[in-house]
Amino acid sequence: MFTIGDFARHGRVSVRMLRHYDATGLLRPAHVDPASGYRHYTAAQLARLNRIIALKDLGFTLRQVRDIVDEKVGAEELRGMLRLRRAELETAVSAARARLVQVEARLRAIESEGHMPTNDVVLKEVPALRVAELTSTAAGFGPADIGPVITPLYEELFRRLEAAGVTPTGPGVAYYEDAPDGEGRITVHAAVQVSAPLQDGEFRVLDLPPLDKAATIVHRGSMDDVLSTAQVLARWTDAHGYRPTGYPREISLECPPEREAWVTELQAPVTRA
Repeated sequence: MFTIGDFARHGRVSVRMLRHYDATGLLRPAHVDPASGYRHYTAAQLARLNRIIALKDLGFTLRQVRDIVDEKVGAEELRGMLRLRRAELETAVSAARARLVQVEARLRAIESEGHMPTNDVVLKEVPALRVAELTSTAAGFGPADIGPVITPLYEELFRRLEAAGVTPTGPGVAYYEDAPDGEGRITVHAAVQVSAPLQDGEFRVLDLPPLDKAATIVHRGSMDDVLSTAQVLARWTDAHGYRPTGYPREISLECPPEREAWVTELQAPVTRA
C-alpha cells in the first residue's frame, strides 16, 4: 500500500485533492489506520484516479464523475470521450491563435500609420481573364473569416481540375463580392487562370471582366497580415481622388509552402470620386 503522499506522487495529483475526493466519496482510501487516521491506497486505485481526472478534464462535475466512474465506463468509451475533448480544445487553440494573428496585424497597422509609403501603388488597366473557380460564403471580409473558407476551396478546385485534365495557365485569382442576402456575408471566389471552354459543372469556367482602372500594390507575406498593405492602398486611393468600386482582387504571384514568402498583388477597382 501507499501512503497518501506516495499515492499523490504516483497519480500526479495533490494530497489536498485526494483528501477532497475522500470527503466527497469519490475515491476512498483502501485503508485508514484507526489509531493515526493515516490514509493508505493501493496501486489498483490509480485506475479509478485516472478516470476521475480524465472526466474532470472533459468538463464533468464531481457528481457526474462519480456517477460515470461507478458505472465503470470502459477504456474504449473513455478514450473516445477524451478524443472528442481533445478536438474541442484544439479548435479553441486554433481560434485563439487566429485572433492573436489579427491582433498583431492591427498593431502593425497602427504602428505603421504615417510611415508606410504609398509610392508603391500603381494605377493600371487589368485585362479580362478566363478562370476556373469554386465559390462559397464567408461570415465577413476579415482574414479570420476568409482564410478558413478559401483554403479548402482552392484545395478542392485543384483536385477537380486535375481530375478533369485541366491545367492552370496562370496564377490564382481570389475575388470577393457582397453576398446577396444583405447580412454582411461575403461570396468568396477561389479562381485560377485556365484556357478551357466556358462551362458550369464540377467547377465554373468564366471570363472575369477587365478593370479599366485598378490601384495595385504588391503584398509580401501571409495574407493573414495583409491589413497594412490594404490600408496603404486605401490611403493612396483617397489621396488621389479615387473611390473603390469593389473589393480588391488578389493575384497569387508566388505561393511557396512557406506562407511568409507569398507574393500577392492586390488589384482594387477604382473610379474618380
